[in-house]
Amino acid sequence: FLLRNTRRVIREAAKKSCFICYKMGASITCCETGCDRTFHLPCAPGGECVTQYFGAYRSFCWEHRPQQAVQARPSQDNTCSICLDTVEHTISYKTMACPACQDTRFHRHCIQRLALHAGIGFRCPCCLNQEPFMTEMLTMGIRLSKRAPSWESDQAVGPSDQRHGRCDAAMCLCPGGREHTEEEGPWQLWLCTSCAAEGTHRHCSSLESSSYSWECNIC
Repeated sequence: FLLRNTRRVIREAAKKSCFICYKMGASITCCETGCDRTFHLPCAPGGECVTQYFGAYRSFCWEHRPQQAVQARPSQDNTCSICLDTVEHTISYKTMACPACQDTRFHRHCIQRLALHAGIGFRCPCCLNQEPFMTEMLTMGIRLSKRAPSWESDQAVGPSDQRHGRCDAAMCLCPGGREHTEEEGPWQLWLCTSCAAEGTHRHCSSLESSSYSWECNIC
């Protein structure tokens, strides 16, 4: 049954075009009822789409993605609390905020990198709030790591002896599951060439056989 269902999903995806790059093979559909927008996982950041990396791994297009309910403050210092570069004046896909202290602003890509490095110690970089902050970031599409903080591990300064071995595509199409890998073919697992912290089966992200590299939506 699983194999038949997977084949059906693959056939349906082959007929759908990505609303961002307009190429065929879009396997991700917005979870909003009545919305038929489909897209590729690598195209998601360019289209400001959100994938929630927990539970059912739901995905949303730019129009229906979750929004932060944070009020702008006149005294807000419009700099990212992580990289100290300028952020937008309003909350958006690229500019996020802490739901606890509400004064903290940061770039989406900055907080995502912090989440991967901080692991189980992930919290607001300013007020240090953890529980509501982590819940909000998960809802907004930030992927968290269950590892110990990188600065408390030897892996922070040396090569890792454990290779990432899981497909992180929003919809994994592999009949063997997310952790199944093959040396070549559609179920070959590719790691992000920038961070190596995320992986995908070649078929799950519509990667052509002529491709030699892949970057996750974080990088």
